[in-house]
Amino acid sequence: MTPAATPTAKPAPFPKEVVKQAVAEGKALAKDGKTKVEVATAMYQKLKAADRETIVAAFVEGAGLTEKGAVTYFYNCRRKAAKPATKP
Repeated sequence: MTPAATPTAKPAPFPKEVVKQAVAEGKALAKDGKTKVEVATAMYQKLKAADRETIVAAFVEGAGLTEKGAVTYFYNCRRKAAKPATKP
């Protein structure tokens, strides 16, 4: 059996460069006067394939959220992204 086929093998880490880009974009949006919800939503679009800890850390740094606030925004963004789009 190869190491990648074992159930205990960890997935490859999310690219740090993508996280840095999302954080920089979040800071720029916040500087432009966007709300924390708008900033977190834009960041989530880039980071949705990452694990929860990575996204929460990026929200804290890029959107200026507290640890607890970042977790809340993460769950809200994930729930919103999972809903099917409604027709206008």
